[in-house]
Amino acid sequence: MTEVEIVNLLKSSGALLSGHFQLRSGLHSDHFFQAALLLQYPDKAETVCRHLAEKFRGVEISAVISPAVGGLIVGQEIARALGCRAIFADKEDGQLVLKRGFAIRPGEKILVAEDVVTKGGRVQQTIDLVRAKGGEVIGVAVIVDRSGGEAKFDVPKFESALKLTLPTFDPAACPLCAEHVPVDRPGSK
Repeated sequence: MTEVEIVNLLKSSGALLSGHFQLRSGLHSDHFFQAALLLQYPDKAETVCRHLAEKFRGVEISAVISPAVGGLIVGQEIARALGCRAIFADKEDGQLVLKRGFAIRPGEKILVAEDVVTKGGRVQQTIDLVRAKGGEVIGVAVIVDRSGGEAKFDVPKFESALKLTLPTFDPAACPLCAEHVPVDRPGSK
């Protein structure tokens, strides 16, 4: 898939929004990638995630882990494409934890999957969880990297289906706030 084809999928599914948004990172932006609007279409989810999984073809992976909720479908579809199991981490008291009988064996090769990364906090929490359980993180896969190259992870491979360079603003310097445009917090809507 080309980047143009991926952008067209985002647009056709209504996943690329314009307005005034507060991101999970706390930053503001005039654009927002709402992955759920793409992932609601199983054929589109499969297409994008299979493309992303191909970037890890030939790498030994025994499981894909995603932070709930945004990464669940991404992890499931990547695991399906790679032929391995998919697990996810739940948020509990502000931390990511393994529940529901999920386990990571010492030395197990794990791929972290997420829908979008801006600063990378949730992905880093997932990496830390895998390492705390004795797993080996072999890479990170995200549909959209909107970090502008700022997100860095101490893993062998960090891949995205698409790099979007969208402006972000500290709330104190946000031009949309200065114009009193109402803020939308779409992250978990």
